[in-house]
Amino acid sequence: MLRPVCDLQTKTLLMGSLVAGTFLKMDAVERSGETKYECLLFDMDDTLYPLSSGLNLACRKNIEEFMLHKLHIEESEVPRMNLKLYREHGTTMAGLKALGYEFDNDEFHAYAHGRLPYETLKPDPVLRNLLLSMLQRKIIFTNGDKAHVAQVLSRLGLEDCFEGIICFETLNPALEPVMDPLDGDSVPAEGDTEVDGQADSNAVSSKMRILCKPSVEAIEAAIKIADVDPSKTIFFDDSARNIASGKAAGLHTVIVGSSVLVPGADHALRSIHNIREALPEIWEDQEGEQLEQVIQSTAVEAVVLA
Repeated sequence: MLRPVCDLQTKTLLMGSLVAGTFLKMDAVERSGETKYECLLFDMDDTLYPLSSGLNLACRKNIEEFMLHKLHIEESEVPRMNLKLYREHGTTMAGLKALGYEFDNDEFHAYAHGRLPYETLKPDPVLRNLLLSMLQRKIIFTNGDKAHVAQVLSRLGLEDCFEGIICFETLNPALEPVMDPLDGDSVPAEGDTEVDGQADSNAVSSKMRILCKPSVEAIEAAIKIADVDPSKTIFFDDSARNIASGKAAGLHTVIVGSSVLVPGADHALRSIHNIREALPEIWEDQEGEQLEQVIQSTAVEAVVLA
């Protein structure tokens, strides 16, 4: 079953936590007529901040070190394998899992993201004001883990600009062991692992499928979780692959970080700061309207609810 996503509460990320709960839809005064766009779906990394920040390069280096030191992959093979898995599976992590490498998801994320130079990210009041001026629902949709999202949004000063987050944990909830009725041992719930062959029903492979962009399935899952109409949703992402999949899922699409359209993109933004000039229609339906953001929740330890 698809899990709902964590919501953000003002200032909560500064304490290193998220708000546990389902999406809290932001209430607005009643509007007359239909609006063209009802939701804005934002990728985070290299979309809300530029590639020049250096986080992308640092993350790649951390992942390669994890492959070398934790998985003991031949050093000469690591760079080529890292790139190959990223291209074929959406993320290197998804590719490693598909190949059968066993490691803890949280340990991987702590290694890949926990050591990033977040100090290079600075508050972005221009983007913050742009986001707060948009009356549509605004949701983060990233392949990253929730701790990484908390760090980035906090550093950018955007922690209270989004209704919710769809992240790694949302699409890939932790396995829920069930008791084996024969011997009392805990085993993964049915359907959580792949079975190799039909000869031995007990031969359960360690290969795990990670659901992530750019798969259309992941994007359709995000659409369902967020409960949005794709025909009234704009998807912002810096990846051409993700944009193509977003278009296939029925979303309006915007490639960020490029002045040139890519296949499937409706618009191209050199920078996320150019959004008002490129898509003035986002503001066309809201002249004279007031947005009353009602968030009634309590800050607790970061969890993704089932």
